[in-house]
Amino acid sequence: MTKRLNIAILVMAYCAFAQSDRGTITGTVADASGALIPNAKIALVNTGTQSRFETVTSGTGNYTIPALPVGIYDLAVEQPGFSSYKQTGIQVQVAVTTRVDVALHVGQSNQTVEVAAESPMLRTESAEQSTTISGDTINALPINFAIGAGAVRNPLSFVQLTPGASISGWNTIKVNGNPTGTFRILFEGQESSSGLDARVSDESQPSVDAIQEFTLQTSNFAAEYGLVAGGLFNFTSRSGTNQFHGSAYDYMTNEALNAGVPFTNNGSNEHNRIQSRLHDFGFSAGGPVYIPKLYNGKKQDVFLLELREVSRQAPGVLCPADGAFGRVAQWRSERDAQHQRRGEQGHRHRSIRAADHPKSDFRSAELHRCGWTPHA
Repeated sequence: MTKRLNIAILVMAYCAFAQSDRGTITGTVADASGALIPNAKIALVNTGTQSRFETVTSGTGNYTIPALPVGIYDLAVEQPGFSSYKQTGIQVQVAVTTRVDVALHVGQSNQTVEVAAESPMLRTESAEQSTTISGDTINALPINFAIGAGAVRNPLSFVQLTPGASISGWNTIKVNGNPTGTFRILFEGQESSSGLDARVSDESQPSVDAIQEFTLQTSNFAAEYGLVAGGLFNFTSRSGTNQFHGSAYDYMTNEALNAGVPFTNNGSNEHNRIQSRLHDFGFSAGGPVYIPKLYNGKKQDVFLLELREVSRQAPGVLCPADGAFGRVAQWRSERDAQHQRRGEQGHRHRSIRAADHPKSDFRSAELHRCGWTPHA
């Protein structure tokens, strides 16, 4: 029994380890004639954190560096008898394998051939279909209190940028025609979907400003990403860098900035404005770990602190004007008609059943504020 339990724990640990938010760089090293070069030294450096990854090419001239944090990298290749090679600006994305093939030229090792070009975007390593949304896109596009159950800034809104995918209402996400609520969310390689309903995952999500980027994998992805039918969201968070930096923000809505609702009157010959007061504010700060005279973590240890708060005030009730607006809003119950006639005869007292209104969840206090007397 103990042996079976240990095996089960190892299997679960392996599955958890396999699900990664990291990227991979692979390729070959060859000379000018196309002959592959074994044992060439490969060095990869993250330009933001200065983290360094090293390997050598195999006997067939191939190399692979897996489990790379998302970011921009510089690649350097050295081999005796050939000029050194350096390529800058290589972008590593979430759950994406990037191919970078290197061609060395005969020359002195103190000579360097530098290539400032992006890695090819044509994927030849797998048939996976996915879309990667970068942090710059997340910050540039308007998602302030966008689609989602909690009406907060919701990164899942970006599913609309993916071919074959759509989102509406309460995170009703459809990918390639699969049923809603069958998508899955991973954050930093860990399960982040709600066990009750995947659609409510945005209510406990990290701040949009804490997200580095994410990839929505729609089909043909690796078997390590199981238990999903309607798309896999793979998120990774931002990291500190070797430079201190920070930011602060406040996204807000207020009815004072909105247009009035047509066919309404607030008693001052102005249109009513439905109360809507939401704030999504916070700050972030990051950089190298540094303790004066004790520790300098530059190029070794970095940190990022992110704090976010969402504040919302319950929306008010739109008080209808007598006459036309009642009909426009389709308050057509017999009880409404009776009270409307009673009001035309000079009775200022008005009452309504809360359930008679199309939005039956209004509270009694809000109805009183409009002059209505709710009753059972």
